[in-house]
Amino acid sequence: MSTGGSTEEVWVPPPWEPPIDGTEAEHLLGALRRQRTTLRWKAGGLDEVGLRHRIASSHLSLGGLLLHLAMGEDYYLTSKLRGEELVEPWRSLGHDGTDEWEFTTEAFSAEEVYAIFDAAVVRNTRRIEDALAEGGLDLVAHVDDGNGNHPRLRRLLVDLVEEYSRHTGHADLLREDVDGLVGEDPPDDWRA
Repeated sequence: MSTGGSTEEVWVPPPWEPPIDGTEAEHLLGALRRQRTTLRWKAGGLDEVGLRHRIASSHLSLGGLLLHLAMGEDYYLTSKLRGEELVEPWRSLGHDGTDEWEFTTEAFSAEEVYAIFDAAVVRNTRRIEDALAEGGLDLVAHVDDGNGNHPRLRRLLVDLVEEYSRHTGHADLLREDVDGLVGEDPPDDWRA
């Protein structure tokens, strides 16, 4: 029996990995963080041509997915949660209120698309933290189902994770078609 130091390496999870043992809020936020990170990695490092690339049978692009999810986070955590109008930064970026506006990225450089997405993640992480401090996962949202039933923050976060998961699958196919990049998760040392 050896009493010396172990030569086995201990795996240290990357910062986006959900906790192994955490609270319900930590698991939801960890799942959202992982989906945000995976999507950002899948769409990362591309120029305008790569971000605008579409598969023939779809109008989706990686840049469009980044803008869609950035605006979706603002919508869920501003309009649905608080009942506030979705105004900035979307109004100054040219959003005209039409459906699927965000899927058109021709007006933006690659750097602008990445900056819009990254700023939305920071902004909405802060909104989630504030909402959790205010009422936890049971915080009642402003929006209702038309019958007076209001979702809780918990439901809005589950919906966001679901939306990211759906579109991260689309991003897998789009990125592979752009340059062959495949994989489930970013490398452990990846940073945006």
